[in-house]
Amino acid sequence: MTLLWRLAALLCLLLALIGLVLPVLPTVPFLLLAAAAASRGWPWLDDRLLAHEVYGPMISRWRARRAVPRRAKWFATLGMLGSAVLVWFTPAPAWLAYSLPVLLLAVGVWIWRRPED
Repeated sequence: MTLLWRLAALLCLLLALIGLVLPVLPTVPFLLLAAAAASRGWPWLDDRLLAHEVYGPMISRWRARRAVPRRAKWFATLGMLGSAVLVWFTPAPAWLAYSLPVLLLAVGVWIWRRPED
């Protein structure tokens, strides 16, 4: 089971790193998932993530209070808005063009209902 948690942590960490360069892929949610998986199967990686000067405090606040900083809420909202608008200008299937904005709206409402720092 430890191996599965380690693989999950590595996969989420890889997705978070890709999210640093691709604006449509979020970074912080994947870091939170990586930290959660690492805490169950790879304490060394969990410690490293918590010690990170930028992301460590976010992970700690999430674990303690499920808090999301206001700045992160705005970035997430703008990113989701951009994705919803972008799907309208691509040859996406109709089901995606209509369901994606609804899904992103639900995620946005959930994010804005989280406590702040």
